[in-house]
Amino acid sequence: MNIVIAGAAETDHLGKLPHYSAIGLQLEAARNALADAGLTKDDVDGVAAVGMPGPVQVAHALGVTPAWLDGTGVGGSSFLFHVRHAVAAIRAGLCHTVLITHGESGRSHVGAGRFGLGADSLLGQFELPYGVFGPATTFTVTALRHMKETGLTHEQLAEVAVAQRRWAHLNPRAMMRDLITVDDVLASRMVAYPFHLLECCLVTDGGGALVVTSEERARALGVRKPLVHVLGTGESADSPIVSQMEDFTTSKAFRRSSEAAFAEAKIDHADVDHLMIYDAFAHVPIYGLEDMGFVGRGEAGAFIAEGHTSPGGRLPMNTNGGGLSYTHTGMYGMFAILESVRQLRGEAAAQVPDVELGVVLGNGGMFMSAATLVLANRRP
Repeated sequence: MNIVIAGAAETDHLGKLPHYSAIGLQLEAARNALADAGLTKDDVDGVAAVGMPGPVQVAHALGVTPAWLDGTGVGGSSFLFHVRHAVAAIRAGLCHTVLITHGESGRSHVGAGRFGLGADSLLGQFELPYGVFGPATTFTVTALRHMKETGLTHEQLAEVAVAQRRWAHLNPRAMMRDLITVDDVLASRMVAYPFHLLECCLVTDGGGALVVTSEERARALGVRKPLVHVLGTGESADSPIVSQMEDFTTSKAFRRSSEAAFAEAKIDHADVDHLMIYDAFAHVPIYGLEDMGFVGRGEAGAFIAEGHTSPGGRLPMNTNGGGLSYTHTGMYGMFAILESVRQLRGEAAAQVPDVELGVVLGNGGMFMSAATLVLANRRP
């Protein structure tokens, strides 16, 4: 059974949206994705969402009584997990059409509860006592070790932000569009060594949604938009906290999830026309390129600096501008999937010519979890 993404859309606006709650963002995204597919809530019998509000509240607010639910919450990669699980559920006959939603008031914090961790938690025992707290400080552990062991330079790290701003410059919806240089990045405020401000993701409000179903059902329901086929999926996890990673310079979860997705899709690296790698911080795409096998160990920094991932390069990557320049609500993975869908449909703001096959790699937490999708605008 061929499984497809039949609808895909974001909220009307991204950025600072203090008049939206998280559930409001999810419902607007859901409405837009269903409209994109030409469907209604009555066509939906499966719902996936993460956090609060979760799938039960989303389904209730939409007026859907689902036959299948998924509330898997593993950070920013959760939505890629949801796609994988939806594919399996549809093939198993547990449901027919799954709506996957995301909405997050990451900047305005509308309705957000207070954040707290118990002293007996893993973070409370093994990281917080040493002054490590939050993504900016926890991710530095991996970045600095990678720089020490592979020779990755500050200038090469800055090139990631520069390359993605070139894509954002072409995208009217991107939060940050002005072109920047390596000097601009290195002159921006230091947040947590070695990360400067422009090497850290944005903090925004927004949301997005996907409609996943079988190709047969999509055609029977009269879906108008080009169908995006899910050729392969993979998921994995490394460590719940960064200090317990086996090797700070590589993500086992990146490798395992990508190997599974590539094997299921029966593709190799040369087949990939378009790549989306989660980029909460500038070093994450470097890990992705190396761990997925697009380049060798220690080669990703130079690969990006040479322009291979920029407009006109041989491996267009993060073509919406990524979490560094497009948007980042806290859990970015939904937006990476949506950009891949746009590229495969030929609808992207910064459209890459002749895209037939795209790959999306999601990261959750500080290299905690990962999932990979292989998508195409053709049947397998």
